[in-house]
Amino acid sequence: MKSKLGLLYAWFIFTLTFFLPDQKLIMRFRGWLYSFAMPSCGSNFQVSNNTKILGIDKLFVGNDVFLATGCVINTGGEIHLKNGVLIGINSVVVAGNHTMLNGSYRFGIRQLKPIVIGAGSWIGANVTITAGSTVPESSVVAANSVYLSSNDVAGVYAGVPAKLIKSSHDVHKNGNNI
Repeated sequence: MKSKLGLLYAWFIFTLTFFLPDQKLIMRFRGWLYSFAMPSCGSNFQVSNNTKILGIDKLFVGNDVFLATGCVINTGGEIHLKNGVLIGINSVVVAGNHTMLNGSYRFGIRQLKPIVIGAGSWIGANVTITAGSTVPESSVVAANSVYLSSNDVAGVYAGVPAKLIKSSHDVHKNGNNI
């Protein structure tokens, strides 16, 4: 019942605020409204227009987290967005997966696994992050990637499936940025 109330609350907030422009104060207001139904939410949680949060009762958010327009956050399993996480336009974060039953994925049991996105990480536009994934702190997942693993090395990940392209040590050597 709790998850159904959370879903109704999230859709209420979406409907109540979808027509408001994406300005910092309004995005913080959206985040503040969502925070009431979340188990844990830090300060300065900003949610852009047209972002859908499904399963808000299993979403844990740190301080200074930003969700860009068109994101879909679908919990199922728990999702932890640590401090300073940026999630780009039209990205999808799904903490559930399908299994096969009698030759069909439609009727298989849903497999739920947590997702953790480390502090200071940047998820590019159109990225998909799947159940059971852990993005290391201070990492970048490049646009249009599919991230489906757990890694310990901070760096730049890209591709389908996403692989480590450069470690953060190599990226920031001599003050270089990505």
